[in-house]
Amino acid sequence: MPNLLIELFSEEIPARMQRRAAEDLKKLITNGMVDAGLTYAGAAAFSTPRRLTLAVEDVLSESPTVREERKGPRVDAPEKAIEGFLRGAGLSKDQLEVRDEKKGQVYFAIIEKPGRPAADIIAEVLEHAIRNFPWPKSMRWGAGSLRWVRPLHSIICVLSDDLDATVVPVNIDGIESGNQTMGHRFMSSGAPITVSGFDDYTASLKKEHVILDPEERAQMIWQDATNIAFASGLEVVEDAGLLAEVSGLVEWPVVLMGEIDQEFLELPPEVLQTSMREHQKFFSVRDTKSGKITRFITVANRETADQGATILAGNQKVLSARLADAKFFWENDLRIAQNDGLTAWTARLENVTFHNKLGSQKDRIDRIVALAGDLSTATSADAALAQKAAGIAKADLSSEMVYEFPELQGLMGRYYAEAAGLEQEVANACEQHWQPLGPSDDVPTEAVSATVALADKLDTLCGFWAIDEKPTGSKDPFALRRAALGIIRLVLENQIRLPLLKAAVEHMARFANVENASAVASDLLGFFHDRLKVYLRDRGIRHDVIDACVAMDGNDDIALLVKRAEALSEFLASEDGENLVQGFRRANNILTQAEEKDGVEYSFGADVKFAETDEERALFGALETQGPKIDAAMQAEDFAAAMGAMAALRAPVDAFFEAVQVNSDNEIVRRNRLNLLSQVRNTCARVADLGRIEAA
Repeated sequence: MPNLLIELFSEEIPARMQRRAAEDLKKLITNGMVDAGLTYAGAAAFSTPRRLTLAVEDVLSESPTVREERKGPRVDAPEKAIEGFLRGAGLSKDQLEVRDEKKGQVYFAIIEKPGRPAADIIAEVLEHAIRNFPWPKSMRWGAGSLRWVRPLHSIICVLSDDLDATVVPVNIDGIESGNQTMGHRFMSSGAPITVSGFDDYTASLKKEHVILDPEERAQMIWQDATNIAFASGLEVVEDAGLLAEVSGLVEWPVVLMGEIDQEFLELPPEVLQTSMREHQKFFSVRDTKSGKITRFITVANRETADQGATILAGNQKVLSARLADAKFFWENDLRIAQNDGLTAWTARLENVTFHNKLGSQKDRIDRIVALAGDLSTATSADAALAQKAAGIAKADLSSEMVYEFPELQGLMGRYYAEAAGLEQEVANACEQHWQPLGPSDDVPTEAVSATVALADKLDTLCGFWAIDEKPTGSKDPFALRRAALGIIRLVLENQIRLPLLKAAVEHMARFANVENASAVASDLLGFFHDRLKVYLRDRGIRHDVIDACVAMDGNDDIALLVKRAEALSEFLASEDGENLVQGFRRANNILTQAEEKDGVEYSFGADVKFAETDEERALFGALETQGPKIDAAMQAEDFAAAMGAMAALRAPVDAFFEAVQVNSDNEIVRRNRLNLLSQVRNTCARVADLGRIEAA
């Protein structure tokens, strides 16, 4: 079976678009082939700054013949119905078959679609893919109608086997497919490269200084960079995102290391790293002993006779200009911080709108300060320090450095707070109150930092709930799901006992026009519970287990709720737990049916003196013994002990249902047994709402 090679050769494709474009090409071509009946064994997509490439192995030489049988109307059906069937089948009446069925003679159409050569199918699929390619941004050039990310120069489309290689003819606005491409823009011989298959293609490209596989380019860059740094006793700061981007900027990576001017070495390392990464796409190189960033790694797209000296000189000149700006920002910001203690920056936020319905950033800071004071009891933080930190945590948003590099917000706040001589807990909170920003981000553990982080996120959620701006479907423009998950992680990883509902209701009073704070806060709590289900699902706890615990009192205490859910999940995984839930479900069903039938509630009055069997008396005894144990364990929040006490009911409940008929002919005995089952239900309900546990 033949192999397929496609290359789309163009001007430089932005690095950020290459990986997705290669996958889109693979998806469009292979899906189109399969839809047309042309299957294959495997496919791989590649990209460089100037080309998208797809290699497809073991393609069918032609699509199979397809035979389809369609049942039509009866022979005596109206003529219009028969004509409609003929149009749909693409046949004439004399091509139909007539078959006898129970309700009479019926027309059948036998439609046979002959197979098509692979080249014909691929040509159609490739043209459709090119003309409908999903570039985030595209352009037109020349007189044609084709849109591509950058001007498209040539197309390779070759089907090859062990004996031959055939060009699949495609013409896109005058660009005809062929079997030739070009090598490196600067380092190749300049002669066209003629290819007959993928192996020949990759080998020829490498000879002409093009490495096709972006992963191979990335590995080369990283290996060369780390080796050069190591030879000087230094190390490269890891940056996976930058590595992926830089590997998309070059077809033949040449790694060079340059020096940073001495006058910039006292800048914070994060400033150096950010400036070099964002403006120059440089890797940072640090001294392993001091931790200072002293050099940089740049990746050129060509080898030069002077071993990159001219390239490095130019890069160092541009870098010095960039770092001179950063140094000016740093020194100016430091002077303001040392003189005003960050309060001047906070005052400026009065003129910065947070949201048109929620006021300015300064309004928000004032709310966070008040909320941090409220939360400090739960977090065991010094209330004065927590409020002080909350008051200046966002001050660096007004600084020149953060204006230039927004990703440094928080971090620069810590530097400036330290420069202003503020307490270290306050400075740390300036940096950490943004955290966690994602599921793998660190969670602040210092009490002051955790308090301000909680206040920041809870204010955001309360505010947007107050103005009814909640996430809908996949839309979450204000990252409220992330804020809720951040609160969940802060509470759980710091074991903070915080009644969220009470905190939210009290904070809602700080927003204007909240008519029913309790209702709004209750809705917000439901949002927390939904986020908690997602969070705990990854830890192996089922959603129905969480529902069973959410139904209990204290469900706004996330730490308590999770502790209960973990104990219940472990209990349900045991044989006693599984069987007791079945017994509970049976008792609950019998009770529910009896209460509906009799129109009364069987919730009290069970008396052992009316018991007729040993199994009844044993269940009475077990409830009397285990009930107080469950109550004591629940009071102590020892949910594992409560589950253990509840597990002791499993055997007597099983024995009761095995030996006892609840619906006795004796009405007194029947009522007593129903009340006993009610006692079983109520005892279990002290631990969790087992009625919400789904049947296995």
